[in-house]
Amino acid sequence: MITAGYLVLSAFSFMAQAGIAGGQPYSATPQPIPQGRALKLQGPSEAVHARMNNVTIPMFIQPDAHTFGLMPVGVLTKPGVYKLEFLNQAGGVIHASDITVRDARYPRQNVVLAQTLAELKSTDEESEKVQAFQKEVLPERYWAEPLRLPIPGCLTSPFGVARLVNGKLTGSYHGGIDQRGSMGTPIHAVAAGKIRIAQMFTLRGGTVAIDHGQGLQSIYMHMSRLGSAEGQEVKAGDVIGYVGTTGRSTAPHLHWALYANGIPVSPLQWVKVPSCVAPKPKAKSK
Repeated sequence: MITAGYLVLSAFSFMAQAGIAGGQPYSATPQPIPQGRALKLQGPSEAVHARMNNVTIPMFIQPDAHTFGLMPVGVLTKPGVYKLEFLNQAGGVIHASDITVRDARYPRQNVVLAQTLAELKSTDEESEKVQAFQKEVLPERYWAEPLRLPIPGCLTSPFGVARLVNGKLTGSYHGGIDQRGSMGTPIHAVAAGKIRIAQMFTLRGGTVAIDHGQGLQSIYMHMSRLGSAEGQEVKAGDVIGYVGTTGRSTAPHLHWALYANGIPVSPLQWVKVPSCVAPKPKAKSK
């Protein structure tokens, strides 16, 4: 069970780390921000929403009376300068600043799939349930930084790459990261929260989705079996399922993703994952 005391302590610790107690009424970090990341926003108590590039997010009151929110910058956002606006309850702009979005230079990645896997589609129920989860925003904050890795495996596929299937562009990008894992490896919650999905799906396979509150969510796919139930509260590190190769998957691994107010953002902003590919040795100078 997650206590109210834990929530208050976590939120207070975060705000102290962010330096809000130092008197800065508005802040947005990191700047400049690459595509596919989340701006961490702080403002005074009257700032109840924030808006940028036609995306409006809620700001949540914290124990020190400041507000906090996560502004997603999507992978497909064009690089450039955008106006970030803090809004009051009536929708009026009370503060504005310029935010520079830079090109993250995501590469392409080809995935070779058997025809049966390439043609596998999400059912209507699966799509509707995941979309409903992404739209949900719990007002309580359960999470605290740093987030933890769900499994120890190395990175086999990064976030944001433009996906080709059997050499053909799909028009989509990789909305999470893939980590190598042996069949049956326990999968851990990256942060505390509430289980909103725990189900075996057609496309995603064994899937668990967690709402961590105040705009942060995570989802874990292709599990061999589930280790949690919908409605359950979990702490960071709790086992929520086990690595598998269900759904559209060619080998045992974990695909997992983070959402900031429903938009996929790079988990590598929050955690470090070693690559499975060893770096090329530097050429020796003569």
